[in-house]
Amino acid sequence: MRTTLLALSLAAALGATLAPTAHAADAVRPEVAQQAQRLQPKVLAWRRDLHQHPELGNREVRTSKLVADHLRALGLEVKTGVATTGVVAVLKGGRPGPRIAIRADMDALPVTERNGLPFASKATSTFRGETVGVMHACGHDAHTSILMGVAEALAAMKADLPGEVLFVFQPAEEGPPDGEEGGAEEMLKQGIFRDFKPEAVFGLHVFSTLNAGQIGWRSGPAMAASDRFNIVIKGRQTHGSRPWGGVDPIVAAADVIGSAQTIVSRRQNISKLPVVVTFGAIKGGIRYNIIPDQVELIGTIRTFDDGMRAAVFKDLQNVAEHVAAAHGATAVAQIPDTKGNPVTTNDPALTAKMLPSLVRAAGKDNVVEMGLNMGAEDFSFYAREVPGFFFFVGSTPKGQDPNTAPSNHSPEFFLDESSLDVGFRGMLQVALDYLHGAG
Repeated sequence: MRTTLLALSLAAALGATLAPTAHAADAVRPEVAQQAQRLQPKVLAWRRDLHQHPELGNREVRTSKLVADHLRALGLEVKTGVATTGVVAVLKGGRPGPRIAIRADMDALPVTERNGLPFASKATSTFRGETVGVMHACGHDAHTSILMGVAEALAAMKADLPGEVLFVFQPAEEGPPDGEEGGAEEMLKQGIFRDFKPEAVFGLHVFSTLNAGQIGWRSGPAMAASDRFNIVIKGRQTHGSRPWGGVDPIVAAADVIGSAQTIVSRRQNISKLPVVVTFGAIKGGIRYNIIPDQVELIGTIRTFDDGMRAAVFKDLQNVAEHVAAAHGATAVAQIPDTKGNPVTTNDPALTAKMLPSLVRAAGKDNVVEMGLNMGAEDFSFYAREVPGFFFFVGSTPKGQDPNTAPSNHSPEFFLDESSLDVGFRGMLQVALDYLHGAG
């Protein structure tokens, strides 16, 4: 019954955007179009600059300086060095009103770019002890640029703006380096919502599974909980010509990976909710004719239910230890090996309130309800503190099938730059409507 009522309320919200209204605040705001026209050249230039100079999590030194300098030039109260390289700033409107927060993430990924852009990244860095290429393969350069533009637009309206806005430019959304703290949880630990408690928090993400011009949304659970695991299979080193002289951890690791596939396919009720167990890296051995001492396996677990999450942890531990033992090896399994991200949940009431804003910004035919997304977002930590609304902006060029386009995190990930305009308009419309009490 609750699901039905929610669906009806959301449908009514959509319908209301098409009906005549007596309030200018309930219509497309002319200032959104005006600011978009004025600022899109800047947003585009920022995005290309950031794309060409990406930085890994907790290393966003150049990025955070660019952001902080811009926010100071707007006359905002700026604080830097939050959670290592994070930047926060407060805009106080000229009229009383609500408090909101808007968040963008700034970090790039250890990915070597392969798409031929004239401003493609040539950057390299060190990740887990290896030299790697660095690329904004997830689109955080777009998020940062859009929020820099939104901050400038709102600052230009300061005198007549009701309420206050906290701009959150966050490092390490993809996770901090091993042994470090970072990301959304660390920003909250350092008090950004203690010093400025918002009524609501907003965020967006460019997304390859939607075409440019589209905006995706979902009420309630939207993105999965994410956990990392680390499994070390320990054998006994020997010459490759004499495998019987040792214990081969490579064969044992391969068997662990194969057996782990049954955790989802045979032990989880995926008719209830989806589950993913993915091995993302295998490291073991250095020479063709040496069987090594050990092999390291790392990967991720994605779930939407706490009970299923705990069961997967237990099952993967069991598989790792017993399959390794069957080969005469041992397994040292850390499942999970760090504290993961919880489910990203859009507050249903806030979603229903702000959905008309997305329709105003992009048009009803371009606003798409999405299914559960197995990707994860540490925006979830903010949305556990206050009601949150996180939406998706299509990045795949029109005419290209978004289901087969290179995905976020791919070295061929491509952002249609018209999505910058859509994201800017969507977020500015959402912020203004909330601050002015529309919805």
